[in-house]
Amino acid sequence: MNVSLRNWLRISIFNLLLVASIGVILRYKIAFSLPFIDQKHLLHGHSHFAFSGWITQALMVLLVHHLSKYKGEIVFKQYRTLLFGNLFTAYGMLLSFPLQGYGLISISFSTLSIINSYFFAIKFWKDLNEVKHKQISFLWYKAALLFNVISSLGAFSLAYIMAAKITNQNFQLAAVYFFLHFQYNGWFFFAGMGLLFSQLERIDAIKKELSIIFWLFSIACPPAYFLSALWMPIPFFIYCFVVIAAIAQLIGWLFLVKLMRKNIITLKLFFFDQGRWLLMLSGIALSIKLILQLVSTVPSLSQLAFGFRPIVIGYLHLVLLGVTSIFIIGYILSLELLSVGKDFMKGLFLFISGIIINELFLMLQGVAGLAYTGIPFINEILFCIALIMFSGILIMNVQLCHFKNKVR
Repeated sequence: MNVSLRNWLRISIFNLLLVASIGVILRYKIAFSLPFIDQKHLLHGHSHFAFSGWITQALMVLLVHHLSKYKGEIVFKQYRTLLFGNLFTAYGMLLSFPLQGYGLISISFSTLSIINSYFFAIKFWKDLNEVKHKQISFLWYKAALLFNVISSLGAFSLAYIMAAKITNQNFQLAAVYFFLHFQYNGWFFFAGMGLLFSQLERIDAIKKELSIIFWLFSIACPPAYFLSALWMPIPFFIYCFVVIAAIAQLIGWLFLVKLMRKNIITLKLFFFDQGRWLLMLSGIALSIKLILQLVSTVPSLSQLAFGFRPIVIGYLHLVLLGVTSIFIIGYILSLELLSVGKDFMKGLFLFISGIIINELFLMLQGVAGLAYTGIPFINEILFCIALIMFSGILIMNVQLCHFKNKVR
């Protein structure tokens, strides 16, 4: 039993509960009155902790676990300081952002979090280089680490813009979307794909195809940033690269799906039933995301989409919940890294149901907004959906606290 892995995963899933609890408060304040809470400040705390306390924390733990297969369980002791460092800064942002927004303390914790990610990237990169048998998954990990570092340029640019009191909104949005793109399309996505490929690469016959898929996504990632910036005036040749990038990513994904379907019998041996359906659901969400990306290359549609907040929020939740969060939990269960009981699965089903319903209503709200039509009681409905997701994660955490986990 890998006690370190089990404990770190439980901490990550508990952090997801905290993310959901803040989501409930945010939805309550929109639907009802909660005057003593600053919505904008709490939203910053919510987003920063979701990125660092839940997704980044879980991905770091899972990457270290994969590394332990080559270097032994001692690596958890070697990464202990970095994992605690990320956790410490995440909680610092969780507490400081709601209190002061972008202030000295919150920015300090945010900066320390970035510095900690630099040290993690350097150490993990070096450890990968020391492994004798190079794997395709290592390429995904290295790209993920690189994109995580690159994303920090957006955060530092935003800090400079705010410090210099530059009021140009386009500059601010460009910096924000730069950070977001290289986080969820770079660090989150490539780390997740690395974990997936760590299983797929066990099939020797498809290694060449897997390598092609990696290069399609990695080369397309940088220019794909402009998919989030099509509302800005950009040169035509850059727009062409953006369209090519969107097409390349969709082709890469369809190629991967075809490979997995062709080797479905073998893959069933690598992924257990308990989490396999979650990986498939994450794949469906990713397919929707990639199609929406390609559709967004139509300038008129892009300007409409970015002009309506519900559509932007719906898209972000599709990526962070539908693609990334579901994948992380699915990966954990499909490899039986945590042994869970029936109550956990009931809570998980409730959580997943909440995600799907939430996406449907957010998109419905966005489409209605395009027609300048309001949906009756939409804020109250979204608040109830947030409660559903929170309840599901709460049940999952309660079960983990009382169930003796057996790590495979």
